[in-house]
Amino acid sequence: MSSLSKIRVNKMDRVHEVLKSNAKHKEKVSLIVALSKNHPKMINEIFHLLQTGTEVERGTIAEVLKFISKDNPKILIKYIDVLIHYIDYKAPRVKWGIPESIGNLAKEYPDIAAKAIPKLLGNTADESTVIRWCAAYALTEIALYNPTTHKQLIPLFQQFIENEQNNGVRNVYTKAMKKIS
Repeated sequence: MSSLSKIRVNKMDRVHEVLKSNAKHKEKVSLIVALSKNHPKMINEIFHLLQTGTEVERGTIAEVLKFISKDNPKILIKYIDVLIHYIDYKAPRVKWGIPESIGNLAKEYPDIAAKAIPKLLGNTADESTVIRWCAAYALTEIALYNPTTHKQLIPLFQQFIENEQNNGVRNVYTKAMKKIS
């Protein structure tokens, strides 16, 4: 029997209860994502934990938000300012998940996602390859779906292609430039 099946999900603080369980990380993420689909009001609890949780909890919540934004961007859009605030948060796992969430929102909400560009640009210089990749993903998704950002972003993408040392990060920009052209 999975440790998750023992978790009571009818309590007010469901997300926190899942995070405190002995379940494996992937199980926790999957359950919270599933619970948020069945209980959209849990999004408030998720964002409360992003703002008040431990560093580990915030990282897990950022990962959860990445998956929620992929499946149901509509329920996150009213929290765009909170997401933008956490783009450059000190914990690396938050810096990974939040930009991906914004990139996922860009397809449906390109103008709103574009508000994140200044903070995302800050993450392009991070020493972590994963953080740079996530920033590249978000920026290129914004550019793909929001043509008004091309004047600002295309010259930067060209610089990133020339200067980025990591092939994976550089390829994100290269593929986007091919699609934009």
